[in-house]
Amino acid sequence: MAMLNEAAKGVYVIAVTPFSEDGALDLESIDSMIDFYESVGVTGITVLGQLGEAPKLTAAESAQVVQRVLKRLDGRLPVVVGVSAPGLAPMAELAQTVMDQGAAGVMVAPPWTTKTDDQSFAFYQSVGEALGQIPFVLQDYPLTTNVTIAPKVIDRIVREVPNCVMLKHEDWPGLAKITALRASSEKGETRRISILCGNGGLFLPEEMARGADGAMTGFCYPEMMVGVVNAFAEGNVDRAHEIFAAYLPLARYEQQQGIGLAARKYVLAKRGVIKSAALRKPRPALSSLDVADIERLLARQAIRLQQINA
Repeated sequence: MAMLNEAAKGVYVIAVTPFSEDGALDLESIDSMIDFYESVGVTGITVLGQLGEAPKLTAAESAQVVQRVLKRLDGRLPVVVGVSAPGLAPMAELAQTVMDQGAAGVMVAPPWTTKTDDQSFAFYQSVGEALGQIPFVLQDYPLTTNVTIAPKVIDRIVREVPNCVMLKHEDWPGLAKITALRASSEKGETRRISILCGNGGLFLPEEMARGADGAMTGFCYPEMMVGVVNAFAEGNVDRAHEIFAAYLPLARYEQQQGIGLAARKYVLAKRGVIKSAALRKPRPALSSLDVADIERLLARQAIRLQQINA
């Protein structure tokens, strides 16, 4: 598999981690999930992300998940692996392990102790040095990490850390950040790196219009993101917005803190992608009212999809 580079585009879906009801890894569901993601046209797969419940996995389980995904894909799609860790040594060790197994690149989020612009730059400079030739994704997700990285700092990282090849843009609001970063590269002040966006795709049409290359996030209907990105690639902006609008109510519901991942897994299980909607403990649980909400949203979504595809 070729290594990740600045030209990456499309949809790198953030994969959930399937568990059985007793909390054990469900390896068979990993296979069916990968088959499903591939069937709907994603460009790549990202595993061991925050919404992949990576912090709940042991080191051995993390390795097992990566191995299973890579084996199932057999090189057909690139795989990015989240390797964020409290220290550089375990991060670099995991990164080298997954790259040796066939991953295309890794993703690194800053530690919550990062407070200043200089600290943000110094952290990613150290990451670049620790990873050597391994390409990495800078995960910019201040809503979770509580670390805000200004465009000027990202520009500096891009200029001085050559193995930073992608930004996972998940700032909110963040459209102005994409505009500023693209302006820097268009002026020749920095390399043009790949920008893939998160937040469940909630702002994907606007992000694409600002210069993003696609999405790196999860949603129980990844075909929405694929459809939006493909429509933009074809120059059909109106079609992109039509597709997005058909799925928006469910995407919005899935972005709730606490139960959002439970809602995503519920729908994936309902669609037959994974066997169980279980999250590993500690975990939130959907109430009967939550389930009723989701079922209503799914029914209305089906009607909207019929209308735009008629």
